[in-house]
Amino acid sequence: MRQATATTRGIPLSTHSGSGRLPLRLVKLYAGLALYGASSALLVRSGLGLEPWNVLHQGLAELTGLTIGVVSIIVGAAVLLLWIPLRQRPGLGTVSNVFVVGVAMDGSLALVPEAHGPAVRVTLLVAGIVLNGVATGLYITAGFGPGPRDGLMTGLHRRTGRSIRLMRTSVEVTVVATGFALGGTVGVGTVLYALAIGPLAQLFLRVFAPAPASPGSTVVAAGQPERAILPG
Repeated sequence: MRQATATTRGIPLSTHSGSGRLPLRLVKLYAGLALYGASSALLVRSGLGLEPWNVLHQGLAELTGLTIGVVSIIVGAAVLLLWIPLRQRPGLGTVSNVFVVGVAMDGSLALVPEAHGPAVRVTLLVAGIVLNGVATGLYITAGFGPGPRDGLMTGLHRRTGRSIRLMRTSVEVTVVATGFALGGTVGVGTVLYALAIGPLAQLFLRVFAPAPASPGSTVVAAGQPERAILPG
C-alpha cells in the first residue's frame, strides 16, 4: 500500500492513484509544471516581488546575462546534485521540474509584455499567485515526486534531525537575501506570495485530488499527512 508523501504546511507532496490513470497523471504533471513557469513569469512582469527561489534566479540572471528560465534550470540541476549525499531519489516529476518550469517561464516572458501602471502590475501579481496555486495542485496530485528544491529541504531534515519548517525557512531566507543582493526583486509580492500560497495550494489540492480508489484496488491514498512543503 502506498501513502501520500508529507511536507511542511499540511499539504501532501504527492497523491498516488491507480496505474490505469497514468495518462491523466502525466497531463496533470506537465500542465502543472508549465503553469508554474507561466505563473512565475507573471510575477516577474508585475515587478512587485518574486517567490523566494526566483529572487535568486533573477539575481543570477542579472549577474550572468542568462535568461531567468535558463538560470532556473541550472540552479535546479545543481540542487538535484545535492540529493546524492543526502540520499534522495528523484522521480519523473523531479527531473521534469528542472527543465519544464524554466522553459515555460522563458516562453511566457516572451509572450507577456512589460507591465505599465499600478493596476496592471497588481493584476499580474494576483493572477500569478493564484495560477501558482493552481499549478501546485496539479503538480502535486500527479504524484511523480517532489521538485529538486523540496527534496533538498526533506533531505536536510533527515540528515540533520531539524524540522522541515526550520530547514525551509533557513534555506529560503538565505536564497532571498542572496538573490536580493544580486539584484533580484523583493517586494510586497514576495510577502503576499508567502502568505497566500499555502491556503491556495490546499484549496487546489482538494480540487484536483484523484477520486478515491475503487473497491478491490491495491492502491489507496494516504490519510492526513503530518507535514507539507510546496513544490519548487
